[in-house]
Amino acid sequence: MIATHETQIYRNDASELKVQDREKLLKPYLPKKPLKAPRKSKSQPIRKFLMTQLHFLIFTTMHILFSLYIRLRQTFHIVIDRIFAILYYHHRAPELIKQDIRGLERIPQHLSVILELKAEEQGLAGLEKLLDDVAEISAWCSGAGIPMLSVYERTGILKDHIQRTHRVVCSKLHSYFGRQVPTLQIQAPHVPSFLNGDEFERSSSVAGHLSILLLSEGDGRATLVDLTKTLTEMSQRNKLSAADVSLDLIDAEISESVMTEPDLLIVFGPYVKLQGYPPWQVRLTEIYHSQDNCGVGYQVFLGALYNFAKAQMKFGR
Repeated sequence: MIATHETQIYRNDASELKVQDREKLLKPYLPKKPLKAPRKSKSQPIRKFLMTQLHFLIFTTMHILFSLYIRLRQTFHIVIDRIFAILYYHHRAPELIKQDIRGLERIPQHLSVILELKAEEQGLAGLEKLLDDVAEISAWCSGAGIPMLSVYERTGILKDHIQRTHRVVCSKLHSYFGRQVPTLQIQAPHVPSFLNGDEFERSSSVAGHLSILLLSEGDGRATLVDLTKTLTEMSQRNKLSAADVSLDLIDAEISESVMTEPDLLIVFGPYVKLQGYPPWQVRLTEIYHSQDNCGVGYQVFLGALYNFAKAQMKFGR
């Protein structure tokens, strides 16, 4: 604060003070002089160029090493699959399939698979390949004693050809079992089932029974949405109280309208991609896939059964 004497002098007659005196009085209250701005460093194009090339070299090296690792891993899995395909080939003989799984402590009672109709296989050729895959898996399940098979294909093209699917599967079962083929039933949610429609199937049922359920994307989350709407409408009409809605009720309704929960789900692909598979039915399901595998193969099917037999099922309370 300005001294009292100086303040009094300034108030009495500011003109008596010289310029230097007035500057001296105000100098303590003036802001400090700004610091000088730092000088910009001179550009170094050579250094920037070298750093860019170094980063590019590191990036390229990482990509080369990763690509090499992927190629080696794929080659290893291809060789292993070929070896297992030779050692454990079924030769279309149910006896050999039973011999391959003889040492397993348990097998799934409901097996589910995910198949994909690829974009490059659209048309009649793609459908024929898809039907042949379904028929092969069906024959393997019959030989292994699995009574229930559910096949998920996202587009639902199999559901549009149930009768044709039944005919192809029956023909494949006949090539495996001869005339003693198991009875066969093919069905789909909200679609009439097709049972005993082939001449081979009428011969005998000594080989057991196989049920095939065809699923599509519409049987997944859309079913949960429809069930939610139905329960909401029933609650609004006082036909159902909120206390009656439980997990057991939802599970019973979905199991009746779509399917029960499978024990084992096989993804015939290089990684686990459910593609819209019904989410409610895979809560406790064992999911299996073979790394770098891109097709339906008996060695993948057999590996899934061995993995299921060794799996430990731990259910929470």
